[in-house]
Amino acid sequence: MSVTVITRNEAADLAAALESVRWADEIVVVDSESTDDTVAIARQFTERVVVQRWSGYIAQKNFAASLASHDWIFSLDADERVTPALARAIRSSVDNPQHAAYRLKRVTWHLGRWIRSTDWFPDDQTRLYDKRHAGWTGRYVHEAVTVNGTMGTLAGELHHFPYRDIADHLETIDRYTTLAAQQMLEGGRRTGVLQIAGHPAFAFLRNYLLRGGIRDGVPGLVVSSMNAYYVFLKFAKLWQLQSGAADRHPGSSSER
Repeated sequence: MSVTVITRNEAADLAAALESVRWADEIVVVDSESTDDTVAIARQFTERVVVQRWSGYIAQKNFAASLASHDWIFSLDADERVTPALARAIRSSVDNPQHAAYRLKRVTWHLGRWIRSTDWFPDDQTRLYDKRHAGWTGRYVHEAVTVNGTMGTLAGELHHFPYRDIADHLETIDRYTTLAAQQMLEGGRRTGVLQIAGHPAFAFLRNYLLRGGIRDGVPGLVVSSMNAYYVFLKFAKLWQLQSGAADRHPGSSSER
């Protein structure tokens, strides 16, 4: 079984991620021209380190799988850790496969606690798959494994450490909502006042009340609010793209 990881400037997280899968038969790292110590750290764990220019999440992950020596792939992100219980479940499933792919539950650590509420949990992910029958599909964001066959479920959890703090969370939201808005526009989606006002409000209520963010105290309130802000920013950026309302200085040549 091969573990694949795509990276760019992941020096702060990568060693812990790779340590959690040291038991794998093979680790393949595809790096997108990192400017920190990511490649050097990766080479402490595996000789299978390839550097190539960034080609997008889907293409990069499929390329990593194509380099793997084994048919069974476990795709890991640098900010994730495989728990011992999940490792046992992965090994057992690969030794006696009953399905073409397997999903698992991912739990996120943020603001000093595991968030087991809001849209963040249970964060079902398909990460273990037979590359002969499955592969990564999608466009800019929310890539997923498409499977030609049945799907099983793994015991154990994948631990996720996506943000250093709220500022880091905001930077990620800004980056991903830009991609999401572009994807929506190209898919024919359009928006207006009702969507920009209504979707974030509903997202907050869903996260905080319906999906239990209220049980997690202040962290639950913050995560619910940030999830709603993600929705607001995504639709606001979609509106800007569809209307061509780029911010230009009134004195620029385009205004003359």
